[in-house]
Amino acid sequence: MKKDYFIFSNGELKRKDNTLYFVNSEGQTKPLPVEMTDGIHVLGQVQLNTTLLNFVSQHEILLHFYNHYGFYAGTFYPRARNVSGHTVICQAAHYLDNEKRLFLARAFLRSGIHHMLRLLRRYKEKTAAYVDTILSEAVKLDEANSVQELMGIEGRIRQIYYQSFNKILNYGFVFESRQKRPPTDPLNALISYGNSLLYSTIVSEIYRTQLDPTISYLHEPSRKRFSLSLDLSEIFKPLIVDSVIIACINNRIISDKHFTDLDGMVLLNEEGKRRFTAQWQEKLDKTVKHRVLKRNVSYRFFIRLECYKLIKHLIGDEVYKPLKAWW
Repeated sequence: MKKDYFIFSNGELKRKDNTLYFVNSEGQTKPLPVEMTDGIHVLGQVQLNTTLLNFVSQHEILLHFYNHYGFYAGTFYPRARNVSGHTVICQAAHYLDNEKRLFLARAFLRSGIHHMLRLLRRYKEKTAAYVDTILSEAVKLDEANSVQELMGIEGRIRQIYYQSFNKILNYGFVFESRQKRPPTDPLNALISYGNSLLYSTIVSEIYRTQLDPTISYLHEPSRKRFSLSLDLSEIFKPLIVDSVIIACINNRIISDKHFTDLDGMVLLNEEGKRRFTAQWQEKLDKTVKHRVLKRNVSYRFFIRLECYKLIKHLIGDEVYKPLKAWW
């Protein structure tokens, strides 16, 4: 199984013969197995050249770059080889048809809400009131006549959902409000970093399919982002990111010492990123027996399966039913 590699240190990423190497600032060299590499996440200051880019492109390896603060900055996206003009035309047609677009936008949100409630019900004695409030908001999805209305409902539900974290989290981690850029407290720093990892992971999975990453339904398409990743992230944030955050905090994997305050901006330090990323990778690799495929499927592959289901819907083979975790 291919895997992602994370580079936290400064150094140089280079090609020598048919192998990738990372050489850190102290001259230590680490080989990266090309045939077993799906993507490389660059969180340090890393030098590379066009020879390296040509090499990773040949092997369909995506390079994900994060800025100094750990926020997703962009992806080197090799030339797509698994392409289908028919799929892209159908994808665009579903965006241009308001009813078809609303159907998909609602589906993404329903799945995300299902996974929010699934997580909260694990702590039902503490979160019952929040579950009831979210359910009362969720019924409004059917009444919404525009994507803007759907986004408003989602925003209210997510605020209630995050407030419930104050009943779940231990050791002084508190949610007051969602602050993205910049995060102003440790919990917001974790949410932002986790969401960045999810976004880049979904970009990688979309690349392996015939979908165009810039055509989306819940989020408006944009020249500056792969907005379809934002759509699919609604499904997987509570299922993957938030469960990792809660486990990291309540199991003392992450504590106050793993953050730094930079002029009011609270960020994970390098050790904090390493610890969170290790838990992140462990979660993505975790497998579940699939009810239809009758085999074990990793959390990461569930993202790929969601892309395949979306393609089937777009080309008219099968109505899209978003993932709703049953385990």
